Amino acid sequence: MSEATSSPPQVNGILETSLYVERPTRSVEFYRRVFGFEPIDSDQKEGITDQTRLCAMRAGDRSILLLFKRGATADTDASGAIHIAFGIARSELPAWEAWLLQQGIPIELRKTWKYGGEALFHLGVFSGGGRSGSGELGSRVSISQ
Repeated sequence: MSEATSSPPQVNGILETSLYVERPTRSVEFYRRVFGFEPIDSDQKEGITDQTRLCAMRAGDRSILLLFKRGATADTDASGAIHIAFGIARSELPAWEAWLLQQGIPIELRKTWKYGGEALFHLGVFSGGGRSGSGELGSRVSISQ
């Protein structure tokens, strides 16, 4: 039996996060095109349909982005505003801003945090010319360093 301690063991970060999307094909294409994420399951590299219940995508070297088809999994369905942030190097912030604009994703807010971090925000769902409630991006996305 281990001895009781006053602090928890160390956590190495968040392993996975989930978004709930209406159209898995569109969402997978978006995260591939914009962030370079790829499905983990080799069967899903080309086999995603809009009926796919779940697609797990490698998001960097230590994280997984789970894209769930909205309403397809009992007892796991977020609603309302959701936030996801991707970490980047400070030196890459201008390149990310240019890349997102090139991809048609407007930067709607820039924020410098109290302790020096910076973030670019897209505050809604982008759907080729306007907002929609389709959840392709999530409700709030930021690129932060």
